[in-house]
Amino acid sequence: MPRPTAAQLAYGSATVVVSTIAMLLLSQTSTGIGVAVISAAALALGLLVALTVPIPRRRGRHAARRGGAQAAAAGSPGGPAAASAARGGSAAGAGASRVPEPRTASADHPVHH
Repeated sequence: MPRPTAAQLAYGSATVVVSTIAMLLLSQTSTGIGVAVISAAALALGLLVALTVPIPRRRGRHAARRGGAQAAAAGSPGGPAAASAARGGSAAGAGASRVPEPRTASADHPVHH
């Protein structure tokens, strides 16, 4: 099981505290059993909230390649040109590839006589 993120811990803890206070004030209970039931319900609610907070996905070079290939397989609007560009190949009209072309010194600084 993966470790919870900071956002999951924060949302879960805030839910436990706020829901416990709200339920105690609304129920106006003063018995030990009532407080225990409310505390258990608030803890369960906080756990539910912490587990349902979306986990951010890693964005790396492998994720970008997989996403481009999956989009091409699913029939994305870019078609084969976009799929070729996502894999790092060159396609006419597809724009710049993922890796820029090497430049020569003369292309960077033209000499004017």
